[in-house]
Amino acid sequence: MTRDELIRTTQDLIAEGERLQAAPSLGALRLWLQISDDTLAAAWGSMDRYHLAWLSVGKPRGIVRGRPMTVEEEAAYVREVASQKTAALRMSLDAVERQGMPFRGETGGVAPGQGMGELPGAAAGDRPPPAGRSRFDVPPEVDELAAAVRRAREEAARHDAETHRSRAPRPERMQR
Repeated sequence: MTRDELIRTTQDLIAEGERLQAAPSLGALRLWLQISDDTLAAAWGSMDRYHLAWLSVGKPRGIVRGRPMTVEEEAAYVREVASQKTAALRMSLDAVERQGMPFRGETGGVAPGQGMGELPGAAAGDRPPPAGRSRFDVPPEVDELAAAVRRAREEAARHDAETHRSRAPRPERMQR
């Protein structure tokens, strides 16, 4: 599968997910989920239950058990699952299209930005980012925030160690 094929297929699946949200159909949802699962598995590998739970795909808030769903409940279920899976497809599309990430089933050579020092969207004469900078134009404030979080965590660990240290000496016979 080429990058262009994956982008085109994913865009089509996103459009179908939006159509399902507008005109819900349980049969169409099942077919769309199978096709989108196959596409994502071909690109990124199969997803286990942990990944699906993390993405909240197929886990509607109001699950109906023990009876058939009403027409309204079925439509709400289809809309919610289609919305969740469409969001996962958008993340996949962003990773391939904007971020230039390599994917599992890729054919046709190295993706733009995956070679030696080449950045997606960079002109030939552009300077590489400063040391420690990623290709996503992260502002320098992020480094300051990360350092503040690191200091806060270290301080919390020191505080916990001091607070929970045993204060009374242990009797000699209990130390054996």
